[in-house]
Amino acid sequence: MAGTTSLGARLYRQIKRHPALIPMIGFIGLGMGSAALYLLRLALRSPDVCWDRKNNPEPWNRLSPNDQYKFLAVSTDYKKLKKDRPDF
Repeated sequence: MAGTTSLGARLYRQIKRHPALIPMIGFIGLGMGSAALYLLRLALRSPDVCWDRKNNPEPWNRLSPNDQYKFLAVSTDYKKLKKDRPDF
């Protein structure tokens, strides 16, 4: 079985032959890791996602106007916002 080598062994051989692949593999790994962390953040911190329907069926109603739920707020200062909606 000469053609059954593992993916890690093939990758190691390619890196050993072509060391210029190291930055490319690093940047691809960094991009995949940051994409996975962003998806995890969206799943855990977003008000649109509801994991506990019995205790908190509408999590977006518990947000106060001072809560920043966007990933990046360029020009909005959430600490200065006032409540402009009724309580339900």
